[in-house]
Amino acid sequence: MDVVEIQKILPHRFPFLLIDRVVEMEEGKFIDAYKNVSISENVFQGHFPGHPIYPGVMIVEGMAQAGGILAFKSMSEEDQEDIDNKVVYFMSIDNCKFRAPVRPGDRLEYKLTVTKHRGNIWMLRGEAYVDGKLTTEADLKAMIVDK
Repeated sequence: MDVVEIQKILPHRFPFLLIDRVVEMEEGKFIDAYKNVSISENVFQGHFPGHPIYPGVMIVEGMAQAGGILAFKSMSEEDQEDIDNKVVYFMSIDNCKFRAPVRPGDRLEYKLTVTKHRGNIWMLRGEAYVDGKLTTEADLKAMIVDK
């Protein structure tokens, strides 16, 4: 799934769309996606000059966006037809750990798996990697609601 398809699902746009491509997905089970981290991103003007590090909150938001794609694509076809009237709300972030810094030039890979799904509530285990090394992990909870 490329960025054009992603924009049909997520309401996010530049500079806050944090997924470049979905590599693999099994509806209701998992998603693998990535973001190419570039030095041209505005966030590096202040985080940190001379030592650019991609902010952890942006990594977690990217995980949440990947989880939102998974949740939307896992809805019934009937519900997907009404996707323009739905939005995913973040409910909680638990057990979040930052293991290694992410820098410009890195390809940030998001791997999320569904740990529990009931109704419009989704619980996901998220992990982010650079070159196969775990950089970030968190348990996320989200809800699909009407706008």
